[in-house]
Amino acid sequence: MRFMAKARKPASRSSAHTKGAAHRSAKSRKKKNLPPPPPAQRGGVELVDPRVQAQLKVYDEALALFHQQKFAKAKQELEEVLKGPSKELADRARMHLKIAEQRMKPSAEQNPRTAEEHYQRGVGMMNIGRWDDARESLLKARKAAPKADHIHYALAALDCLTGEADSAMANLKVAIHLRPENRYHARNDEDFAFLQEDPRFTELLYPEKDGTAG
Repeated sequence: MRFMAKARKPASRSSAHTKGAAHRSAKSRKKKNLPPPPPAQRGGVELVDPRVQAQLKVYDEALALFHQQKFAKAKQELEEVLKGPSKELADRARMHLKIAEQRMKPSAEQNPRTAEEHYQRGVGMMNIGRWDDARESLLKARKAAPKADHIHYALAALDCLTGEADSAMANLKVAIHLRPENRYHARNDEDFAFLQEDPRFTELLYPEKDGTAG
């Protein structure tokens, strides 16, 4: 009897060991089943995927162009956003894309009369690459409001886009004379890339450098 009792003890320990292992295994499974922490988000858009981060960067650039009323360039960037993996960003881009396309379309019934209306039409024509129509409208705007700095600035940008360096410099000079802040806008405006290597452009935009040198 004592032998039988002794023989049962290892079985009991084995059973307890099995139960303990089973319990630990269940706990382990429980831990494994815990949901992962939520991914980093911005405005409801997950930022874990590097492709989404790249898509968000393009979207931000597109919005900046959109708010500067550079609708043609904004349209190109927004179309790139549509190719990204985030549906949320694609939906937002699609909404802004529709607005940009609407603003790029000149109304057939539009009949600008004031300087500002001619200016708006001129900028609209620039955005879709209709340079001759843009120039016609902006010249009418300048004639109606010769002291409006933004009109001279737009004409300078148009001159750059069409390769008219001398005219661009003349218009930009007037725009800066009428409103000195235009100097700082022009420094970061891609429309003036054509003049980047022109020493007259550097002298006009960075007069402090000339003063230091002299």
